[in-house]
Amino acid sequence: MSSNYFPRIIQDIGEAGVQLNSLESTEGSAGNISVFIRQLKNLSEEFAERGEIKLPDAMPELAGSWVVMTGTGRRLRDVIASPELNLVVLQIQPGGNHATWYAATELKPSSEWNSHLAIHADQVKRQNLNYQAIVHAQPHYLTYLSHHPNYSATRELNNRLLRWEPETIVTFPEGIGLIPFHVPGTALQMEDTVKYLRDFRLVVWQKHGVVSRSERSASNAADLVEYGEMAARYEVMNLQLGGPSAGLTDEELKAVCKEFKVPLPDFLAD
Repeated sequence: MSSNYFPRIIQDIGEAGVQLNSLESTEGSAGNISVFIRQLKNLSEEFAERGEIKLPDAMPELAGSWVVMTGTGRRLRDVIASPELNLVVLQIQPGGNHATWYAATELKPSSEWNSHLAIHADQVKRQNLNYQAIVHAQPHYLTYLSHHPNYSATRELNNRLLRWEPETIVTFPEGIGLIPFHVPGTALQMEDTVKYLRDFRLVVWQKHGVVSRSERSASNAADLVEYGEMAARYEVMNLQLGGPSAGLTDEELKAVCKEFKVPLPDFLAD
């Protein structure tokens, strides 16, 4: 999609919110979505200028650009019906230290906005992006597995998750990253998330949830969460049954990679 028209952006965020809710990954006000865009057109009149807001860190890479983000304490499933009550819009000012804040109410950005903004800034700096969507959700199966000692590192997680469907390794040729637990909203969480999302499009916040990024749309970022969650669901099902299946063998996965021209992930390269 990658649209810079505000009505299309809010429709996409709303549809992603409904999709994530259908995965039962957004209990209450859990989860958040943001979209970075260079230019924003047709901002709705309900989103009045509320003043200036200081960014958590300097983001000069985002200067002049816009970020549309779900608000703190809001439910993702409500965005589709009432975007004006659930979204905020930020236009990053020159220098990247402050933003002009637009909202229909006094609603503030998500409490994890530091990670969202830092990811956008890092990817813009590295790739000169014009658009990016970021999703954070808390899907049950991926989150549960991140509590399990056998899934406490990226290599082990991928070795077990990418074996259930041929499509999974094609969808995630780089694998899925696992970030060690950090207190939500902290600088450590932000720094590790920025670093890991340079190599992965879906990462697991250990014992917390997941973050995905897409240069296509918020719905595509939600798709990545859904693909990862289905792989984790197969894995949990196998655990519940006592582990009777080994899934796809390494040789079968290598054959899939060869057919679809997917670079071998680390756990298959040995």
